[in-house]
Amino acid sequence: MGAWFGLVARLLVGVVWIVAGALKLPDPAASVRAVRAYELLPESVVTVTGHVLPIVEVVVGVALVLGLMTRSMAVVSGLLFLAFIVGIASAWARGLQIECGCFGGGGFSSSATDDYPWEIARDVGLLLVSAFLVRRPRTRLALDNVIFVHER
Repeated sequence: MGAWFGLVARLLVGVVWIVAGALKLPDPAASVRAVRAYELLPESVVTVTGHVLPIVEVVVGVALVLGLMTRSMAVVSGLLFLAFIVGIASAWARGLQIECGCFGGGGFSSSATDDYPWEIARDVGLLLVSAFLVRRPRTRLALDNVIFVHER
């Protein structure tokens, strides 16, 4: 049963990452603006982060959907969700009114303070699913099962 739940977990988190990254890829300037809006990173790394983050999201998502390097990709996924939770909580605590930029966009949002709790809850849930995959990376229909065959 756990292996089937793991498949669903992999697909859920993987598709979220693919969609999040794919929506940002066509407009890298918006991704950079979204990173900058959090006012957390030094300006010297904002541009690189804004350009690289969507690519990382898509790569992690595709790997999870395929079940390739599941544990490693789930660790990266969990760290990204943790960073996003901290970023959103920090923006909320500092009174910033910004879109999370999770699925594109970013910048000012008049409804941001209403959205922050839901965004944090969503990311906590996805963090927990990622943690499950770190703990139990062996899932059904995964390339890991073909590439990394081991004795049972």
